[in-house]
Amino acid sequence: MSYDLTVLYGSVRRDRKGIRAARFMMQELAARGHAPTLIDAQEVDLPLLDRMYKEYDPGTAPDNLEAMAKVLKASDGFIVVSGEYNHGIPPALKNMLDHFLEEWFWRPSGIVSYSMGPYGGVRAAMQLRMTLAELGMPSISSLMGIPQVHKAFEEDGTPTDDAWHRRAGRFLDEFEWYVAAQKAQRALGTPR
Repeated sequence: MSYDLTVLYGSVRRDRKGIRAARFMMQELAARGHAPTLIDAQEVDLPLLDRMYKEYDPGTAPDNLEAMAKVLKASDGFIVVSGEYNHGIPPALKNMLDHFLEEWFWRPSGIVSYSMGPYGGVRAAMQLRMTLAELGMPSISSLMGIPQVHKAFEEDGTPTDDAWHRRAGRFLDEFEWYVAAQKAQRALGTPR
């Protein structure tokens, strides 16, 4: 079954390497027959949070918020690609997440974390897991940690080792299970 899935990437650094992991996930999702959309914090260029999307009167939110809200509302699940900045999540990612609330509800998330070092961003992933749960899109139990992201993928997201396809496959098998389950339950209604 095909799902509308969104890949969220939250680094705005000039020489960012994690975009490679986001591109890889887009390719993997498309290869599985899904319709993925990439939301890149650098491209959406949100200001520091002053007003959440829901705090604007209908039709008055800035265009970038309206466009992002449309994508989020149509999504069946979210893959969140996060680096590790000082053992935490990137500020641009947190800012992007905090601009919305109800748009995240009742949809699963999967965490893809990365670092330039050997730990694959797992310390940031643990913090991100708490944030995603609070936003109403709890993460699946599996993580996809990517150490040395700059060596793992080419600029276009092509893996330098075919083992990444197998790893992503296992991760996405679990993610799709949760997407299917939560989509079916949303169709029956959600708690008030």
